[in-house]
Amino acid sequence: MTITYEVGNSLYVNITNRCPNACEFCVRTHGSSYGTADSLWLEREPSVQEIIEDVEKRDLSRYKELVFCGYGEPLERIDELCAVSRALKERHASLKIRINTNGLSDLIHGRKTAPQLKGLVDVLSISLNSATPEGYDRICHPKFGLKAHPALLQFAKEAKAYVPRVVLSVVDTIGEEEIEKCRLLAEKAGTEFRVRKYIP
Repeated sequence: MTITYEVGNSLYVNITNRCPNACEFCVRTHGSSYGTADSLWLEREPSVQEIIEDVEKRDLSRYKELVFCGYGEPLERIDELCAVSRALKERHASLKIRINTNGLSDLIHGRKTAPQLKGLVDVLSISLNSATPEGYDRICHPKFGLKAHPALLQFAKEAKAYVPRVVLSVVDTIGEEEIEKCRLLAEKAGTEFRVRKYIP
C-alpha cells in the first residue's frame, strides 16, 4: 500500500481514494501509477500513525515540500490530515506543507473547514477548472451538482485568512477564453492563479 511517493523534488502523501468528483482529466482515470508509486489505490485508509511513520521513513530535508495529494480528495479526511500536519510541523519546523484539493471540503463535511488549516498548511492549491457552475458540473461531475463551483470559490476566499498561500488552478486544455475567465475569478477571490499542464 503506497502512502508516500515522490513527484519531482516533492514528497506526496496518499491518504484516501474517496472523492466527490469524477473529473474527466484526473490522472487516476488513466492508470494506477504516478510519480514513483506503482499503485495509488489503497487497500484501506491508513491511520494517522501509519501516515506519520511512512513520512518519517524519508529524509525530509531532500524535499522542497510535502504535498497531500493522491488518488482521492485529501480533505475528505481533514481531521486526520490536520493531525498528521500538526505532528510533522512539531518535529520539522521548516517543513512546507501543501494540499492539492478540489475545494469542496465544506460541502463534504457540512461545516466551515478552512479554520482547521491555520498554522498547519503553507499552500492550498484548489482546482477550479471552469468559470461557471455549469462548466464545472460538466467537466468535474461533482456529486454536489451546481452547488460545487460557488462553494469552492467561497472556500478559497475564506482560506486566505488561515493559509499563507491560496492558489486557484486550471488545466491548460480548457481553452484560452475559459482560462482568462478563471483568471478573473481568482483575481476577484484575491487568490493566486496557476495554469497546470495536462498530464495524459
